[in-house]
Amino acid sequence: MAANKIRRSKADVTFTIVNNLLLGIVLLIVLYPLWFILIASVSDPNLVNLGKVTFWPKGVTMAGYEKVFEYKDVWTGFRNSIIYTVSFTVIATFLTISSGYVLSRKDLVGRKLFTTFFMVCMFFNGGMIPTYMVVRSLHMIDTIWAVIIPNCVWVYNMLIARTFFATSIPDEMLEASQIDGCSNLRFFFTMVIPLSPAIIAVEVLFYAVAQWNAFMDPLIYLKTKDLYPLQIILRNILLMNSVDSSMVGDASSMDERQRLADMLKYVLIIISCVPMFIVYPFVQKYFVKGVMIGAVKG
Repeated sequence: MAANKIRRSKADVTFTIVNNLLLGIVLLIVLYPLWFILIASVSDPNLVNLGKVTFWPKGVTMAGYEKVFEYKDVWTGFRNSIIYTVSFTVIATFLTISSGYVLSRKDLVGRKLFTTFFMVCMFFNGGMIPTYMVVRSLHMIDTIWAVIIPNCVWVYNMLIARTFFATSIPDEMLEASQIDGCSNLRFFFTMVIPLSPAIIAVEVLFYAVAQWNAFMDPLIYLKTKDLYPLQIILRNILLMNSVDSSMVGDASSMDERQRLADMLKYVLIIISCVPMFIVYPFVQKYFVKGVMIGAVKG
């Protein structure tokens, strides 16, 4: 066994140690803000504001979480975010995968022209005001479709899917299926889709995270409070430093109301992150393979 071990030079050992130390420091820098938000959500807000909460919670209290469970608007926003995210992810992933597959077909007439047309859209767009006018002319203002339809296909993701299909689906497979009388549509659903879990997982993760965190489109297109996603409610609390009176209405004083408002900011951040933490483990095994598609050649 000893003879089979690879002998490492002192330079290699030194590099490994330094590299691990640097990566460890970066990991701590990235994790600490998340850890601080977690401990701040269960700590006394007064101690947090005084800077006495650093690494461990102090004055542990679950009052913030109790208030969140009683606040109707948070759960309405949570429900809306789930509806928007699931609907957007399903539609966007299907359109991206199907369009990417079509562009990967060598027998597509005008393939390069269509690809160039889509690539131009990556660098130029109509802008916020023209887009708003288009959405308004389609009568989608203050509807769920205003949040889903305008951005349901990302050209970059579509090109990644095209590269995946071009390099992973052999032309011989298509030819063999055509000899057996398989149509293009059947080939796509029965053979291409089952062989593409990596790219589908990556597209789902990208779209789901983006839509879950989106607040600009809902802020522009939605007017009814009952349609607001969770991120709009969270944004209003964080930027405007205010919480609906129904959330802290039973507080005995202004100081108590502000104390609960400060605590609820951290609690809502934690709650808004939970769904993505739940989804990621199911797709992470495909993530590295998917994001490396086209890294060597386009």
